[in-house]
Order: sequence, then C-alpha cells, then structure tokens
Amino acid sequence: MVLHNLWVTMRPKQWTKNVFVFGGIVFARELFLWTALVKAVIAFSLFCMVSSAVYLINDVVDRDRDRMHPVKRNRPLASGRLQPAPAIVTAALLTLIALPLGFLLNVPFEGTLNLPFGLSLSGYFLLMLAYSFLLKNIVILDIFSIAAGFVLRAVGGALAIPVFISPWLLVCTVLLSLFLGLAKRRHELVLLNNDARHHRGILREYSPALLEEMISVVTASTVMAYSLYTFYPFFAHGEEDRARYPYMMFTIPFVIYAIFRYLYLVYQKEGGGSPEEVLLGDPPFLVNILLWGICVLVILYFDQIRAMLGAIVP
Repeated sequence: MVLHNLWVTMRPKQWTKNVFVFGGIVFARELFLWTALVKAVIAFSLFCMVSSAVYLINDVVDRDRDRMHPVKRNRPLASGRLQPAPAIVTAALLTLIALPLGFLLNVPFEGTLNLPFGLSLSGYFLLMLAYSFLLKNIVILDIFSIAAGFVLRAVGGALAIPVFISPWLLVCTVLLSLFLGLAKRRHELVLLNNDARHHRGILREYSPALLEEMISVVTASTVMAYSLYTFYPFFAHGEEDRARYPYMMFTIPFVIYAIFRYLYLVYQKEGGGSPEEVLLGDPPFLVNILLWGICVLVILYFDQIRAMLGAIVP
C-alpha cells in the first residue's frame, strides 16, 4: 500500500512533460543514431526521477493546503494515506541516485564526465525546489519558473548527446510552456472560484480576465515563433538541412490545431489543470500530436528512412 501511494505521489503521468528532452535529438536529425538515442532515453529517465523527487517534496510541503482543494485533497499525502517520512526518504534516494548519474552520463560511452548535462539536471532540481518553497508565491515569476523548467528539460536533452541547441527550440519551448502554465493558473481560479485566494495566496494576484489576456499574447507568439522556425531555422549541419527545412511549414496546421484544441478544452470544457491529462485523455488532441510527429519524422528523416527501408527490402 505504501509503495502504491508513493508511486501515485511520484505522478508518472506527468513524466510526459519530460518529452521535451527529446527535442534536441529529433530536430538535430540524430534520432536514429544508437548512442545518441540511448543517451536521450537515459536523460529522459533521470529527469523523470528528479521531477518525481520534487513532486514528493512539494506534496509534503503543501499537504495542509491540499486538504482544502476539491481535487488535491485526494492525493495520498493530503488524505493521510501516505505519511511524510516515506515520501521524504524516497525523494532523497531519487535525488542522490539521479544527480550523480547525470554527471556520469558519458562514462559508459566516452569514458568522460558530462558536466553540462549534470549541471542542467542539477539546475532543474534546484529551480523546482525554489519554485516549491518560494517562487510559486511570486506573481508572474511563478509562471516563468514553470517555463524555465521546460527550457532546462530541452537544454538538458541537447547537452546529453550533445547536439546543437537551436535558439528557435528555446523560444518555442518558452512560449509553449508559458501557454500551459497560464492555462493551468486559469483552471485553478475557475475550479476554486471564491476559495482560490484561501487555498493559494498567489491566486489573489490573478484574475481570469488577466490570464486570458496573457494567454492571447502567448498563443499568437507561439504560432508565429514556430512558423518562423520552420522557414528560418538556425543550422548546425549546413546546406543539406537548409534545403530540407522549408517543408516543415507543412507541420504548422498541426501546431495551430493543437493550440486551438487546447484552448477549446480550457474554455469550453474547463480543462487545462493537468496538461498530461489533456495529452493522454483527449483523442483528437492525441491523434493530432501523433500526426505532427509522423510529419516531422518524414520531413527530417526521409533520406535515413529510405536508406533503412532499402537495406531491409532489396
């Protein structure tokens, strides 16, 4: 029973947020390189361990306030099904295992330390701790902290391999994560209604109207940034990529649909509190993301896929 409650508190569904780790390897066209793929998977796993440790700590800190929340009161720590001691011990073990492994990521492959990735993983952990204890109580910085966490995931994934970090990747990641963070804040306000200020002090600094204005700005900026990215990317591999990338414009409709669908779920279905639930629980949204992914792979990896098929089928 304790293990089950620990597993629930670690929030495995939210590991989907760590897919940003794979952004670097996909857009650098190294997805089919075995060593790079293994490193990316390990990096993803380490971010999952660290994020779970932060969730455990956060739920221990917030357990009293969560008891007043209509949804969070059912969490194991808030409901009393899990005591703080096992959660703290598990968080400590996950951290003590994951952070050193981050620095040792390259050892099995090159026999050297990977200081950049280790520092990015450690920076993510420290940032999330700062968010849990301080930054989530500072207006606007709370949302920027969430966005910075996504950026560190994307940067960490690129540093793990390592591959070139496109400025467009960072810009799109920042804007998309701000969009998700603002939608989450709005969902909290709407769900808690008049009790929002009593549950979390920072919510008194926001209003649905203010958040909707911010969401409008970020939504338009996200679409423009991604569109510009498909036409004017930064390159690490020369003219071959420059000739290939204009076809990425065919993925723009999928991005627009994903944003519109998410807005529909936020405004019409009162969703957005948990992005991972939208990703996994809304079939049209999930199908659209899968089609976007297939389109990206075909455009960026057409030559590699053709070569692989040619090797299999003479």
